[in-house]
Amino acid sequence: MKLAVTIGGATEMIEAAGGAGRFRVTIGEQVLDVDARLTPQGICSLVIDGASYEADVKDEDGAFVVDVGGETYGIRVEEETRHIIRTRGRAATGRESQVLKAPMPGKVTHVSVRPGDQVAAGDPLLVIEAMKMENEFKARAAGTVKEVRVSAGQAVNPGDVLVVLE
Repeated sequence: MKLAVTIGGATEMIEAAGGAGRFRVTIGEQVLDVDARLTPQGICSLVIDGASYEADVKDEDGAFVVDVGGETYGIRVEEETRHIIRTRGRAATGRESQVLKAPMPGKVTHVSVRPGDQVAAGDPLLVIEAMKMENEFKARAAGTVKEVRVSAGQAVNPGDVLVVLE
């Protein structure tokens, strides 16, 4: 499983393999063996490459607050695909044109708008299937659809312009 982990504004892509509490975690060139268990008291017991840690983990609004070793960290964990879409696939905001570009390769499964349509912030524009997941793209701000450069069934590559709003 590939994940994007953000701590203090810095994001690292990691890969975790395993299960039942035992994982091999790859961060860049570093490979770690991790044993993670939840104790009856609700504390997470971790053994990372032989070193033992206890962590108190709380879920707060989709992010985790982790207390470990007397320090507190705010951590956001999301699938790598979702992170790429959230950070690179959004349209710009402001008065200039909003250009929605494909963040990764995929196939357009549905187009919700046509040139001339008025959209509000949050209105759906289109859906792309990538890595067996459907990802809906929405308008970041109100505007008028100037161009739709794709159609349902079309394959797209990263950086392809999908929709232009003004």
